[in-house]
Amino acid sequence: MRNSTRSAVDPFIVMDVMQAAAAAEEAGRHIIHMEVGQPGTGAPRAATEALAKAMADGPLGYTVALGLPALRERIARMYGEWYNVDLDPARVVITPGSSGGFLLAFTSLFDSGDKVGIGAPGYPSYRQILRALALQPVDLPTRPENRYQPVPEDFALLDLAGLLVASPANPTGTMLDHAAMSALIGACHDSGASFISDEIYHGIEYEKKAVTALEVSDECYVINSFSKYFSMTGWRVGWMVVPEDQVRVVERIAQNMFICAPHASQVAALAAMDCEAELEANMDVYRANRTMMLEGLPRAGFTEIAPPDGAFYVYADVSAITDDSRALAADILDKAGVAVTPGLDFDPLRGHGTLRFSYARSTADIAEGLARLEAYMKAR
Repeated sequence: MRNSTRSAVDPFIVMDVMQAAAAAEEAGRHIIHMEVGQPGTGAPRAATEALAKAMADGPLGYTVALGLPALRERIARMYGEWYNVDLDPARVVITPGSSGGFLLAFTSLFDSGDKVGIGAPGYPSYRQILRALALQPVDLPTRPENRYQPVPEDFALLDLAGLLVASPANPTGTMLDHAAMSALIGACHDSGASFISDEIYHGIEYEKKAVTALEVSDECYVINSFSKYFSMTGWRVGWMVVPEDQVRVVERIAQNMFICAPHASQVAALAAMDCEAELEANMDVYRANRTMMLEGLPRAGFTEIAPPDGAFYVYADVSAITDDSRALAADILDKAGVAVTPGLDFDPLRGHGTLRFSYARSTADIAEGLARLEAYMKAR
């Protein structure tokens, strides 16, 4: 059967690593998971309780395409609480995870063949979703002195239709401060490019609060999710904030693509937003894990790392060890029983010399993983 040229996207390598780790576990091995960006915790208890009650009260049918009004209002209130941003709930769109948000954003903003800039290293699905929509992803090789974030000079001559940034970023965990965010948004406005801010890791910050693009401008798209801070990866629910004149554009596309985000997940998400004590307890684990990683990875021999401002990853330059990060990751899994992600997922040109380590699991798992990595590196 014939396939479209748009379908020729690259695999998501971390999912292949997960599959290999699962096969090792089925064979009886104990694997430490440092490959996947998934919290080791589940949804807050009040979220599951709220859903159980809603299911007992009656059927959960379609919601309107933009999402439950109560959830949209609660998200808008959160922007006031977290960032002192006065946000109209009408600008909030509930999506089937952040992935649904990217599909809606790319479809609403760009035409076939348009060029969209993304920082490298960066989340690999940006590139593949853009390709599947017949758009042209343009990797912007970022530099350590810019904390692996794009700067206006990186795309000044590229005639981009849009720029997508992430702060805190995956895989580095680095963040854009207010000045850096303002510079990027200003450069996009000056050139007529659309600006999209991926803020899925907001809430998971360590020494300072992340800056939302909405503190700088209303003329942007902001995409977020309940997967990370709210610990609801499998529930597939997220949100977008769009300019007022874009709401109906996005709504029409959402009606046809998705009908709505899962009703059950929206009910749970609304309750999760008021579970601050439980969510902050998760943050205590991430803080402890981050400290262990920043001490343990250099001790194991991974010395060239980008200290994360947020999220739950450490990105390491291993070019002094290997020129094949995929083979190194496979060897670490085989010999140490630790699953890590090759950098090729995030940077096709330079990722052969980098690895990403996730510290989203329990502190006991992180301690064991670091001990195994240290023993593996000593035995090399």
